Amino acid sequence: MEYTLGPRKKIGLVAHDNKKGDLIEWARYNRRILEVHELVATGTTGTLLEEELGVGVMKLQSGPLGGDQQLGALIAEGEVDALVFFWDPLEAQPHDPDVKALLRLAVLWNIPVACNRATADFMISSPLMVEAYERRIPDYGSYIDRALPAR
Repeated sequence: MEYTLGPRKKIGLVAHDNKKGDLIEWARYNRRILEVHELVATGTTGTLLEEELGVGVMKLQSGPLGGDQQLGALIAEGEVDALVFFWDPLEAQPHDPDVKALLRLAVLWNIPVACNRATADFMISSPLMVEAYERRIPDYGSYIDRALPAR
Protein backbone atom coordinates (compact mmCIF):
# COMPACT_ATOMS: atom_id res chain seq x y z
CA MET A 1 0.00 0.00 0.00
CA GLU A 2 1.20 3.52 -0.74
CA TYR A 3 0.32 6.82 0.83
CA THR A 4 1.02 10.11 -0.93
CA LEU A 5 2.62 12.78 1.22
CA GLY A 6 2.19 16.31 -0.01
CA PRO A 7 4.95 18.90 -0.07
CA ARG A 8 3.97 20.01 3.44
CA LYS A 9 4.95 17.35 5.95
CA LYS A 10 4.02 16.82 9.59
CA ILE A 11 7.31 16.49 11.47
CA GLY A 12 7.58 15.07 14.98
CA LEU A 13 10.29 16.68 17.10
CA VAL A 14 11.56 15.17 20.35
CA ALA A 15 14.69 15.69 22.46
CA HIS A 16 15.88 14.33 25.76
CA ASP A 17 16.88 16.94 28.32
CA ASN A 18 20.61 16.79 27.52
CA LYS A 19 19.83 17.14 23.79
CA LYS A 20 17.23 19.92 23.85
CA GLY A 21 19.87 22.59 23.20
CA ASP A 22 21.15 20.65 20.19
CA LEU A 23 17.65 20.28 18.76
CA ILE A 24 16.84 23.97 19.33
CA GLU A 25 20.09 25.00 17.62
CA TRP A 26 19.36 22.63 14.70
CA ALA A 27 15.80 23.94 14.40
CA ARG A 28 16.99 27.55 14.49
CA TYR A 29 19.45 26.81 11.68
CA ASN A 30 16.69 25.09 9.66
CA ARG A 31 13.91 27.52 10.60
CA ARG A 32 13.10 28.53 6.99
CA ILE A 33 12.57 24.91 6.02
CA LEU A 34 10.69 23.92 9.18
CA GLU A 35 8.27 26.85 9.10
CA VAL A 36 6.59 25.56 5.92
CA HIS A 37 5.82 22.22 7.57
CA GLU A 38 3.50 21.28 10.41
CA LEU A 39 5.40 20.64 13.65
CA VAL A 40 4.39 18.40 16.53
CA ALA A 41 6.55 17.93 19.61
CA THR A 42 6.54 16.55 23.09
CA GLY A 43 5.91 18.97 25.99
CA THR A 44 8.91 21.07 26.94
CA THR A 45 10.59 20.59 23.58
CA GLY A 46 7.50 21.96 21.83
CA THR A 47 7.36 25.01 24.09
CA LEU A 48 11.05 25.75 23.54
CA LEU A 49 10.73 25.32 19.76
CA GLU A 50 7.67 27.55 19.58
CA GLU A 51 9.42 30.30 21.53
CA GLU A 52 12.66 30.01 19.55
CA LEU A 53 11.18 29.71 16.06
CA GLY A 54 8.11 31.90 16.45
CA VAL A 55 5.95 29.28 14.72
CA GLY A 56 3.07 27.20 16.01
CA VAL A 57 3.91 23.76 17.34
CA MET A 58 1.32 21.15 18.31
CA LYS A 59 2.44 20.30 21.83
CA LEU A 60 1.83 16.89 23.37
CA GLN A 61 2.53 15.80 26.93
CA SER A 62 6.10 15.71 28.15
CA GLY A 63 7.79 12.47 27.03
CA PRO A 64 7.90 10.80 30.47
CA LEU A 65 4.26 11.79 31.05
CA GLY A 66 3.02 10.05 27.90
CA GLY A 67 4.13 12.37 25.10
CA ASP A 68 6.25 9.68 23.45
CA GLN A 69 3.22 7.39 23.42
CA GLN A 70 0.99 10.16 22.05
CA LEU A 71 3.46 10.75 19.24
CA GLY A 72 3.63 7.00 18.61
CA ALA A 73 -0.16 6.90 18.32
CA LEU A 74 -0.05 9.73 15.76
CA ILE A 75 2.52 7.76 13.78
CA ALA A 76 0.34 4.63 13.88
CA GLU A 77 -2.64 6.69 12.68
CA GLY A 78 -0.63 8.04 9.73
CA GLU A 79 -0.56 11.57 11.14
CA VAL A 80 3.23 12.04 11.30
CA ASP A 81 5.42 11.95 8.19
CA ALA A 82 8.92 12.22 9.70
CA LEU A 83 10.51 12.06 13.14
CA VAL A 84 13.51 13.96 14.46
CA PHE A 85 14.39 12.53 17.87
CA PHE A 86 17.61 13.73 19.45
CA TRP A 87 17.96 11.09 22.15
CA ASP A 88 20.72 10.84 24.68
CA PRO A 89 22.61 7.55 24.31
CA LEU A 90 24.64 8.19 27.48
CA GLU A 91 21.81 8.87 29.92
CA ALA A 92 19.33 6.30 31.24
CA GLN A 93 15.74 7.45 30.76
CA PRO A 94 12.91 6.53 33.15
CA HIS A 95 10.61 6.18 30.14
CA ASP A 96 13.04 4.12 28.04
CA PRO A 97 10.36 1.56 27.06
CA ASP A 98 8.28 4.42 25.62
CA VAL A 99 11.29 5.71 23.69
CA LYS A 100 11.92 2.27 22.21
CA ALA A 101 8.24 1.91 21.36
CA LEU A 102 8.23 5.27 19.57
CA LEU A 103 11.25 4.35 17.48
CA ARG A 104 9.76 0.91 16.76
CA LEU A 105 6.53 2.48 15.49
CA ALA A 106 8.43 4.87 13.24
CA VAL A 107 10.23 1.92 11.64
CA LEU A 108 7.07 -0.21 11.55
CA TRP A 109 5.13 2.46 9.62
CA ASN A 110 8.09 3.37 7.40
CA ILE A 111 8.58 7.01 8.30
CA PRO A 112 12.02 8.64 8.16
CA VAL A 113 13.72 8.92 11.54
CA ALA A 114 16.72 11.06 12.47
CA CYS A 115 18.31 10.43 15.86
CA ASN A 116 21.25 12.81 15.56
CA ARG A 117 22.12 16.07 13.88
CA ALA A 118 23.94 14.57 10.89
CA THR A 119 20.98 12.38 9.97
CA ALA A 120 18.55 15.25 10.60
CA ASP A 121 20.64 17.46 8.28
CA PHE A 122 20.54 14.86 5.52
CA MET A 123 16.80 14.33 5.99
CA ILE A 124 15.75 17.99 6.14
CA SER A 125 17.90 18.92 3.13
CA SER A 126 16.48 16.15 0.96
CA PRO A 127 14.39 17.39 -1.98
CA LEU A 128 11.76 14.88 -0.84
CA MET A 129 11.00 17.10 2.18
CA VAL A 130 9.38 19.71 -0.08
CA GLU A 131 7.99 17.47 -2.82
CA ALA A 132 5.21 14.95 -2.97
CA TYR A 133 6.38 11.50 -1.96
CA GLU A 134 4.86 8.04 -2.27
CA ARG A 135 5.52 6.37 1.07
CA ARG A 136 5.07 2.63 1.06
CA ILE A 137 3.12 1.38 4.02
CA PRO A 138 3.68 -2.28 4.78
CA ASP A 139 0.63 -4.51 4.43
CA TYR A 140 -0.08 -5.90 7.86
CA GLY A 141 -3.34 -7.52 6.76
CA SER A 142 -2.05 -11.06 7.27
CA TYR A 143 -0.95 -10.15 10.79
CA ILE A 144 -4.29 -8.51 11.60
CA ASP A 145 -6.28 -11.40 10.11
CA ARG A 146 -4.17 -14.18 11.64
CA ALA A 147 -5.91 -16.99 13.48
CA LEU A 148 -5.57 -16.59 17.21
CA PRO A 149 -4.98 -19.66 19.36
CA ALA A 150 -8.06 -21.01 21.09
CA ARG A 151 -8.22 -20.45 24.81
